Amino acid sequence: MTGSVASAPNPFADDFDAFPAMHPAGPAVNFTTWTGFYAGGDFSYSDGNADFSQTTQAPIAYSLRELTLESEFAPSNWPVLGIANHSAPGFGGFVGYNVEYQTPNMKVVLGVEANYDQASLSLYAPNSPISRITPTDSQGNSYLVNITGNGSVTNLNFGTLRARAGWAFGNFLPYAFAGGAIGHANVNITETTSGEQNPPGSACLANTPPCVTVPFSFSGTAGNNSEWLYGGTVGAGLDVALSRNFFVRAEYEYVYFSPVASLRLDINTVRVGAGIKF
Repeated sequence: MTGSVASAPNPFADDFDAFPAMHPAGPAVNFTTWTGFYAGGDFSYSDGNADFSQTTQAPIAYSLRELTLESEFAPSNWPVLGIANHSAPGFGGFVGYNVEYQTPNMKVVLGVEANYDQASLSLYAPNSPISRITPTDSQGNSYLVNITGNGSVTNLNFGTLRARAGWAFGNFLPYAFAGGAIGHANVNITETTSGEQNPPGSACLANTPPCVTVPFSFSGTAGNNSEWLYGGTVGAGLDVALSRNFFVRAEYEYVYFSPVASLRLDINTVRVGAGIKF
């Protein structure tokens, strides 16, 4: 006689039921919306470089413009000032706007940004006074010429307006930029040209009588307090989104200015900062 066999109860059934059902882990959270306005602040470290070697040319040439000394020997081309460097920490802020474009392989982010840096750089030119005796000129005169000068750039601060292009990879946005720069500083150049004109012959140079010399002394200036500087900027950086509305950044910027009073000036800056996306 065939009968049904009752299945034995599973002693582990309750134990399996005690564990919740397993689900696959969700994807990592990405904060990839870069479109929109943003603003932030940063700390910076800037290194300024100023070449003063040509800054005394114009004031010396103007002072000696009516003398044969300048037309034949050009003391205005004798460099008395050198190159100055100064590094300093600073702080600043930025504001900008981004637009995203989806491509088959990545997100391209284009934008425009205004940046200001309170660097307070001050640069002072090294001074190498010159004292020379010239050969005789076309009129038979020789000259003892002494030139000295001073140059400074103080309270230098600057801002930039730049176009940005970046490539978004998840929460990371590396970018490059280029644009215009404007700076503000006190630029002061002074020079003094002095000496004596010696008549034909070598009696004055030998310091023996009879000797009649014609002393001269001229001074000149260039630059102004509250000088505006104009130039350009290039650089690169990295923004990292930590949440949908907050990001941090690091960047490098090179700023160069058009010559003012024949002064050539550029600045290298590194920054770290943080911003908010709106």
